[in-house]
Order: sequence, then structure tokens, then C-alpha cells
Amino acid sequence: MSETTTLNNVEASYDNPLTPESWGKLGMWLFLAGDAMSFGTLLVGYAVFRVASSNWPIPSEILGIGLTAFMTFLLIVSSLTMVNGLSAIKQGNVAALKKYLMLTILGGLIFLSLQAFEWTHLIGEGLTFSANPWGSSLFGSTFFSITGFHGMHVTGGVIYLSVVLRNAAKGKYSPADYNGVELVGLYWHFVDLVWILVFTFVYLL
Repeated sequence: MSETTTLNNVEASYDNPLTPESWGKLGMWLFLAGDAMSFGTLLVGYAVFRVASSNWPIPSEILGIGLTAFMTFLLIVSSLTMVNGLSAIKQGNVAALKKYLMLTILGGLIFLSLQAFEWTHLIGEGLTFSANPWGSSLFGSTFFSITGFHGMHVTGGVIYLSVVLRNAAKGKYSPADYNGVELVGLYWHFVDLVWILVFTFVYLL
């Protein structure tokens, strides 16, 4: 009887480190790790095609570097507003959280609008998945695949942020429970970091 009581006390005092919050973070990190490999594969493929091609165009001569530099700056700023939003809810400031979430969403929407403008301009110049007036047709295939894949992630991020904003408006977050805000922050920072890599490898090099 004594041994049974002792075992029950031990089990009762054992704290499982895998809380719902930690499971959420683990799931997000696993998702981001897999996503990072997807982007890595696309960028490596781009590099291989570029090195193997004899008529690969110089991206800085045909792409709008000024526009995409501004788009990059915009995403970096949106990461800062996301950081401020998380900091706000940790301090119990729900109004500031909602404000910073809206600013982050606005940054994502402007980014997508500028990317749509860029695509429309390049398609008007004759660049498509199978045609490129400046050289290898594979440039168009890889360019639209990489930037389109990233654009899908930004779109998903804007939707994700909008859901978190709705939850914030319903009062679901507090200094004791802000896991949802932290998770969307991880995703958004990842999207921003990937774009910096895309901008560097596809537009600048």
C-alpha cells in the first residue's frame, strides 16, 4: 500500500515538459525546417541552371532592383512591427497588439501588390515560364517558380495574421497566453528571411 502511494505521489509531481504551447512551437519549427529545404532546393536549382547556361541574363539589368529593394525593406519593417506586437501582448497591451498586427498585414499586402506589379511588367516585356527575350528560357521558369512560391507564403502569412488579429479582437491573448502570437511571428520572420535570400541570390548576384 505504501509503495503504491509513493508511486502515485511521484507521478503526480512529474511535470510533462511537452505542454500544448511547446507542441505548437515544435510543430511550427518542423514545418519551417521542411519549408526551408523546399526553398533551398529551388535556389540550388536556380544556381545550377545559371552556371550551366551560356546565355543567362544578368538579373540586375532586367529586374527592377530599386522596386525589389523597397519590397525587401518593407518586409524587414513588417518583421519589426511583428516583434513590437509580441512585446505589446507580453505587457498586456491588446490595443497595441492589434495595431501592430494590422501594420504587419498592411506590409504584406503592399508587398504582394508590388510583386503583382513586377510580374505584370515582366510578362508585358515578354518574360514567361517558357520564354525569355533576354536569354535562356529557364530564367523565366526559375524566377516565377521561386518568387511565386514565396508569394504564396506571404499570402498564407497575411491570412494567418488576419486570423490572429481576429482572435486578438476577441480577447483571446494575454500576458499569460500569447502562444498564438508567438507562432505567427515565427512564421512571418521565416518568410522575411527567405525573401532576403531570394533577393540576394536572384536579383543581386
